[in-house]
Amino acid sequence: MPNRKDDLHQGADKVVVPGSSPIMVTKAFLPPRAEYDRWLDKVYASHHLTNNGPIHKELEETLRARFNVAYLRLMANGTLALQLAIRALGVKGKVITTPFSYVATTSALLWEGCEPVFVDIDPRTCCIDPTLIEAAITPEVTAILATHVYGIPCDVEAIDVIAKRHGLKVIYDAAHAFDVQYKSKSILAWGDASTLSFHATKLFHTVEGGAVVVHNEQHDKDLCLLRSFGHIGDEHFSLGTNAKMSEVHAAMGMAVLPHVDAIIVERRRLGEVYDRAFTGLGISLVAPAQHTHWNHAYYPVLLASGEGRIGMHERLASHGIYTRRYFYPSLNKLPYVREGTSLPVSEGVADRVLSLPFYSGMTEEVQHRVINAVKGVVIGDRHGA
Repeated sequence: MPNRKDDLHQGADKVVVPGSSPIMVTKAFLPPRAEYDRWLDKVYASHHLTNNGPIHKELEETLRARFNVAYLRLMANGTLALQLAIRALGVKGKVITTPFSYVATTSALLWEGCEPVFVDIDPRTCCIDPTLIEAAITPEVTAILATHVYGIPCDVEAIDVIAKRHGLKVIYDAAHAFDVQYKSKSILAWGDASTLSFHATKLFHTVEGGAVVVHNEQHDKDLCLLRSFGHIGDEHFSLGTNAKMSEVHAAMGMAVLPHVDAIIVERRRLGEVYDRAFTGLGISLVAPAQHTHWNHAYYPVLLASGEGRIGMHERLASHGIYTRRYFYPSLNKLPYVREGTSLPVSEGVADRVLSLPFYSGMTEEVQHRVINAVKGVVIGDRHGA
């Protein structure tokens, strides 16, 4: 049975301020309708709806240039991007991975017949802890699949050294990492492959969509076959599936893309307002390491305890402010993965983390409602309210 304490819509005893609208944890950015219509006009004019159409090609080329990478292929969604990256790189057997990510990171491995080997996370970044990776390497391990959590880069340099020492492939789940840079270079330049999600809730989106970045021409050719049933014309080369992005989705991407720089600036400003408001409240904030140009993809906070997180979630919901446990559960606790050792850092973070409302277009009034409600909960708890 679902835990009703974590139901986003729970709250029969709500005390929402009359006339106020619910505040959701996120809200999809929509470009001005006229801008999207101009791209849709091109779709109508061409009658080319899918199968590598002209807008699809333009979006691929534009993103490839933006990230300064050699190969980027659009996909229908971020989960298929993960699955096809695993298959294109020939990853099999056991894969060292993070327990703190969205469930798609683990399910993609399982779907491709791999066995996840979970390694605990760094409590400062919530990304996989590279100091624990080597102890988990066995002859059956063929790769590392790590997540740039909340767009915060993994320790890519340490992972690179370990992977080269042991001959392992490296795939980064960069679903949150659009436009993130480390040491003035796109985070997508690291590893053998990186995958992106362009889901509607991401700061750049195509409604549904994703992409795979690779650095090897053969891997790129394999991806093209894998996403299009494994054939070119009447010649069949490999097993494949349908992971193509449509022209309509690519059109949304082209309409959203000119706004991304402003969206990131806005999110940085919103994050700084939250940071100042929550200083001294005893709430832990997650932040990237030095030399990182961060995209401020989310605003997660860590409460002192699981009970504190439950209380915060429920009491904010009673005021019409909805938060999310992002991520939960720690993936080593999924009911369909092999039982493993306890991973106390990931399990503790998953129990205490809460993502607050944070999105482009959030007004000062709405953000102050969230801030005042959070402060009210914390101060009330201190005084036993």
